[in-house]
Amino acid sequence: MIPTSHCQVIKMLMKACMWRGTRHTPQASLQLHWGCLFTSRSLQSTKASVVGDLNIILMGPPGAGKTSVGRVLANKLGRPVIDVDDNVLEVTWKMPVADKLAQVGGKQFLEDEGEALCNFSTTGSVISLTGSNPLHPRSMEHLKPTGLVVYLDVDAKDILQRLSRMKVKRIVGQEPGVSMRHILQYRKQFYEKWLDIRVLCGTGDTVEEVAEKVLHAVERYHNSESETYISTRSQDGSTGNLKYFSDVVVEGLAPDGGLYIPQKGFPKLEVREWLRLADMSYPERALAILERCIHPLDVPATELRRMVFKAYGANFSSEDVAPVKHLVRNQFVQELFHGPTASFKDLALQLMPRLFTYCLPQMCNYLILVATSGDTGSAVLSGFGALSDGDRQRTGVLVFFPEGGVSEIQKLQMTGYSEGNARAVSVLADFDFCQRSIKTMFGDANLTGHLAVEYGTILTTANSINWARLLPQVVYHSSAYLDLYRDGAIKFGEPIDVCIPTGNFGNAMSALYAKQMGIPIRKIICASNHNRIVSDFINTGEYDLRDRPLVVSGSPAIDILKSSNLERFLYHVSDGDGHLVRELFTRLERDGRFKVSEGLLRRIQEDVLAGWCSENDCLGAIRDVHRETGYVMDTHTAVAKVVADRLQDRLCPVVICSTAHYGKFAPAVLEALQFRNVPKAPLEQLKELGSVASRPQMHTDMLRSLRESRSQAHTVCQADFTVLVDEVETMIQDSFLKVL
Repeated sequence: MIPTSHCQVIKMLMKACMWRGTRHTPQASLQLHWGCLFTSRSLQSTKASVVGDLNIILMGPPGAGKTSVGRVLANKLGRPVIDVDDNVLEVTWKMPVADKLAQVGGKQFLEDEGEALCNFSTTGSVISLTGSNPLHPRSMEHLKPTGLVVYLDVDAKDILQRLSRMKVKRIVGQEPGVSMRHILQYRKQFYEKWLDIRVLCGTGDTVEEVAEKVLHAVERYHNSESETYISTRSQDGSTGNLKYFSDVVVEGLAPDGGLYIPQKGFPKLEVREWLRLADMSYPERALAILERCIHPLDVPATELRRMVFKAYGANFSSEDVAPVKHLVRNQFVQELFHGPTASFKDLALQLMPRLFTYCLPQMCNYLILVATSGDTGSAVLSGFGALSDGDRQRTGVLVFFPEGGVSEIQKLQMTGYSEGNARAVSVLADFDFCQRSIKTMFGDANLTGHLAVEYGTILTTANSINWARLLPQVVYHSSAYLDLYRDGAIKFGEPIDVCIPTGNFGNAMSALYAKQMGIPIRKIICASNHNRIVSDFINTGEYDLRDRPLVVSGSPAIDILKSSNLERFLYHVSDGDGHLVRELFTRLERDGRFKVSEGLLRRIQEDVLAGWCSENDCLGAIRDVHRETGYVMDTHTAVAKVVADRLQDRLCPVVICSTAHYGKFAPAVLEALQFRNVPKAPLEQLKELGSVASRPQMHTDMLRSLRESRSQAHTVCQADFTVLVDEVETMIQDSFLKVL
């Protein structure tokens, strides 16, 4: 129930904020519903629960098996089946399709074929299109509103083998000097333009297996209530009103203070589907994985594709986006620093703002509050800065960072940013204070109500407590395994370990979710610096904040004592016991500590190992690896390397997550490499590093941004909650027009 005292706020917000059609249908009309994000609640949308009179329209390249799959599917559903070649074109033309193509040529054939399809209509049928129907826009515009367009995404190797056996001679574009592979690649853009649902077919899938996948995909489309989200603190497995992906992306934090998670867990990909992904690019892998995790009624497949390919394009300095390189012995390093701000946060924050703004209600303003220990701040500013002007006008970003708890280059990356409604301010405190203050603001009904009524502005977050921040990270853990398989380092099914510099536990949690999806990760190794609260908890079962001051280190991104995503982990290992999670974190707030049972600790240690290293060990690892291999690690990667050396048994490969480019922490790296006179100016520091570091290369985007940025005076706040609240209100006043 919504508290009575909030009724005025809700009424005003309902006048100002209307959901865009967040639950999209294949028909032209969108279903709209009112929502109030201040209370983190939305009204359940209505939609058809069965296919009804809609057609199921099978689309795909020649040789994809559309006709055979259509017959099997129609038999399963008790529906008429219509093969466009046999039942429309040949009936209309009164001649075989191959003869028509030979008679009029490819260009005229497409026009005649399209015209025939425009004159055809049916309902409640399974329709198998020709491979060339999607090349004719007008015919697809005629047909698409009548049903769901299902793209059979079949492996090109399978298609080429089938076409070779069939000796097909009736394919538009099939001419001397034009390879069938080229034809398939050209047509792919049209299939991706018109689809509602993509069915990823594994290499060697049978007709019956593909038909079953289509049936499952159609049922999923019309039964999105099965893909709702709940809070980690939910005590009855629900949050009242149903929460969909589009809801939780915008809300960020659950109303009860918990974190959102999928109610039924993650989907699992079949082995043959993973094998398909191994030969794909990073954006293609990301799209295939995220399509399984984001319901198409929240973000349609065509929109998701657009977002993914913009997020992981020319803004990354490596075409592989997150490449895996051999380091030493059984150790590999996944380079997660090729994005525009040179940290792993870019892998999520080049995509998350696009998802966020797509799901936003119309007309409301949103202020994204971010607490950062260094890397998140610049990544959020960059990600939201890449949006269109229209989207940026309705969103503002305010970053809080600890004044003495980030590197000089990290600070310059944040304070040098001055585009749109975005800025960073520092706080004379540690990261935990910044993060705690933001959570307190979200939970303060008087404050959020005041901002909503006075300015029409809703607070939300882009930290990893937001589901859209965490989800994209699942992709790069999956991609690392696929790279190892593709490059012959492992056979598919053989396990790997993953070692992760750990502070807020989001990166480690996303590795666990990749494991749930079917990636054979044996152990997740959490690596801490001397702020080792996560390591101590995993080894003892006790999480104790008392008398534990945060000590600044050379790896500031993991200088964190209150690990937010640990809440999701405890929900996972306790088999969804929201009551226990609520109790543990209530105890942490009240007493500064909690301890789990011996049984739960054993369950924790089934998935996770943990260790820590000193500052000297960290610098020593940078020096030793450079001496042995020529490779330069940043301080966080070095922490993970030290812990992997100590805990990993070498029975399988281990992937070390390199979460930042070494240039971001130049003074510490120069010290590790035993430079005697470390320059004070960041650009001079990078120049010195460039003289000795060839692997990996210097990050050109970071260099360019530092050269272009101007050292600007920035706001420095006292460690006072009310001062931070004043900054929030000032930011809103500066960014958005006041609601009259």
